[in-house]
Amino acid sequence: MTRDISLMAFAGMALVMLLTGIGIPILAALNAGLGKSLDSPLAASAILFSVGCVASVIIALVFAGMPSRAAFAQAPVASYFAAFFMLFYLIAITFIAPRIGLGNAVFFVLLGQLISATLIDHYGLLGAIRTEADVKRITGVAIMAIGVYLARKTA
Repeated sequence: MTRDISLMAFAGMALVMLLTGIGIPILAALNAGLGKSLDSPLAASAILFSVGCVASVIIALVFAGMPSRAAFAQAPVASYFAAFFMLFYLIAITFIAPRIGLGNAVFFVLLGQLISATLIDHYGLLGAIRTEADVKRITGVAIMAIGVYLARKTA
């Protein structure tokens, strides 16, 4: 169990993340389709971010309010670079999925996530809870990677 979280809270958060994982390939497929229809993965990505930005602002205003200017100024500058990683993912998946298949594209995304998450947790990078990458964890990640590979392997 993760630090200071009840089993029910953990189960609820795990469910949200499972649903998020289900949604990511759907997002990729829909945006890749829009990119093909428009003949422009970049325009499709711009539309997605524009709609997402407006929706995020509305949700923030309705449920939490916007932070003060001081809060924005105090946030670590590096934190704002997360947007570039999201942009890179979105443009890459929108451009590449129609060419190599959604499943293959997501396979490589998942493999990258497994490697990156293990390293971030092991070293406690970027404010993450430090979780040592011991033999048990590395074996689990390797089994997950093999499982994702086998699920995508054809013939």
